[in-house]
Order: sequence, then structure tokens, then C-alpha cells
Amino acid sequence: MPRWVPRAIGLLMAAVVGLATAAWLLDKLRDLLVVLLVSLFLSFAMEPAVNWLARRGWRRGLGTAVVFTAFALAAAGFLAAMASVLADQITKLIDAAPGYLSDIERWADEQFGIQLSTDDLRAQFTEGGSAASLLGDVAGNLVSVGSTVVNVAIQMLTVALFTFYLVADGPRLRRLVCSALAPARQAAVMRGWELAIDKTGGYIYSRTLLAMAAFLVHWAAFAIIGVPFPIPLAMWVGVLSQFVPVVGTYLAGLLPLLIALLDEPISALWVAVVVLAYQQLENYLLAPRVTAHTMNIHPAVAFGAVLVGAALLGSAGALLAVPAAATVQAFVSTYIKRHELIESELFEIREDEGDDDNEDDGADDADHTGEPQA
Repeated sequence: MPRWVPRAIGLLMAAVVGLATAAWLLDKLRDLLVVLLVSLFLSFAMEPAVNWLARRGWRRGLGTAVVFTAFALAAAGFLAAMASVLADQITKLIDAAPGYLSDIERWADEQFGIQLSTDDLRAQFTEGGSAASLLGDVAGNLVSVGSTVVNVAIQMLTVALFTFYLVADGPRLRRLVCSALAPARQAAVMRGWELAIDKTGGYIYSRTLLAMAAFLVHWAAFAIIGVPFPIPLAMWVGVLSQFVPVVGTYLAGLLPLLIALLDEPISALWVAVVVLAYQQLENYLLAPRVTAHTMNIHPAVAFGAVLVGAALLGSAGALLAVPAAATVQAFVSTYIKRHELIESELFEIREDEGDDDNEDDGADDADHTGEPQA
């Protein structure tokens, strides 16, 4: 037997054992790794604001605490507003359901001559019915979901703790990482780190600006139409439409549409018109101007990134997918050499198509004629 055969067999067995151990560790530590990944991207998002405060003489710990407090207050206000809206509307729906069912019976009889009987269903919404006691049943079952609430709270606190230290001790952490690398490697690592901070921070900044614009427009529109709770519903539309890629606007419009339908059916039509009209306004006027200075990523790439992120890491991966895709896109484009384009009709862009595909990270370094830009 050649001498290398036992050594090769030993190395193969060691590799198999190592891979099995690594797979076991990844399975056991998956939740912790997701928490660390979420914390890392949150630190990227908060780093620009903290760096801005640090350049003005603030200590990083105090600046991080201020940014954290502002974010926590905004999130708490949004959740409280939406909880009040949902609780009130569910109560109103249960109270008004018998009247809606009677109207459906009368409409079906008048329009089509169909005799519907909804007595059994209507009884569920009267006093003592199962639907009328739904809130009481939910309140009585809160004890059974207490452990889930505690686990979610612990995970949120863990994310907050890791994020705080990643931001507050960011320079020290980068020194520690780069001190173990050669100067050439240090430059590559820091380049990637800077791109991640710029792109993630730019994503949050651009989405926040667009969310504020959506909130103000929908607040005014809902107040004019007479939709109940215009401020919380406008907050819902602003946040969901900007931080859920591609389909966020249409998903965000479902809640105010439903509430308007329950309050005054004709109002639902105007709500739908407002949501669709603002989507066009944002796509063609607001979003290109905002993302031109922060982060621009093609909607198809964003949607595909969300699907991949959700498949790999669930809801956390879906939320992190867009800034991660923008960072990878910017990092790859930095090392791709661009060449002069040949003559082809497929390269021509019509004037009515605009230049939405132009990336702010230098992905399109050639103009429409194929000549490199200065």
C-alpha cells in the first residue's frame, strides 16, 4: 500500500467528521447566527447617524444611545397606533356584522331574487355568540402564548444589545479585525465595510424619506375622504409600502381600504384611487430623485433578493435582503472592468423609458452611445 493512501483516508475521515460537526453546530446555533446577522445590518444602518454625532463631539456611547432611543420611540409609537386601530375596528366589525348580513340578504333578494338565510351566522355576532366573545377568548388564552412573547422579547433584547456594542465599539472592533490581516487585506475588508455602511445607511435613509412623504400625502388624503383614524393608517401605509419591497404599497393599501369599506363603502373607492395614484407619483417622480443620491436597485433584483433571503433565513432574511443585495452589487461593480460597447440596437434606450437602470454605485460607467464617461 502506498504511504499516501492511509494519510488520504485519514484526511477524508477527518473532513467528513468536520463537516458533520459544522452542520450540527450551524443547526444548533442558527438562531444565534440570525440574531448576529440582524444586529450587524442594524449596526450598519445606525452607523452613519452615530458617526455624524461623533464628528460633532459626541461620545459614541451617548450617540448610540440617542439613536437607539429615537428608533425605539418611533417603533413603539407605530405599534401602539396600529394596535389601537385594529382593536377598535375589530370591535366595530363585530357590532356591525349583523347589519351587514341583513343588507346582503336584502340586496341578493332585490337584485337576483335569491333567498339567503343568514340567521345562524348573524347569531354568532349577537350577545353570547362565538364571534362576539372572540376577544374574551383571546384574552383568556394569552397565558398559553406567554412563553412565545417572552422568547420574542428576549430575542429583541439580544439584538439590541449586540447592535449597541457593534455601533458603540465599531472603531475598536474594526481595529481588532484588521490587526490580524496584512495591509492589502485590510484595505479590501475596510472597503467592503464602508460599502455595507453606505448602502445600508442609504437604504434606510431613502426609505425613511419616502415613508415620510407617503405618510403626509395619505394622511391628508384620508382626512379629506373621511376615513377613520387617518394618522395611524397613513403611518401604516408609509412604513409598509417602503420597507416591504415591490408589493409593499399594495399590501399597505389593503388595511385602509378595508376600514373605509366598513365605515362608508364609497370611501373605499377613493382610498383605492389615492393609493394607486400615489404609487405612480412615487415611482416616476419621488423615488428616482431620492434613490439617485442614496441607493438604487432594480425592482426585479430586489424581489429576487427578498425571495432568496426569505428562503434562507425566513422573515429576517427578507428584511435584510435588499440592503445586502445592494452591498454585494456595489462591491462587485467596484472590481468589474467596464469596456466600450459595440453598436447594437438592443443597447438603445428610448427617451420615454428613462434611465431608471442607472446605478449610483458606478454600475453604468458608459453612456447610451457607448463612449466612456469622463
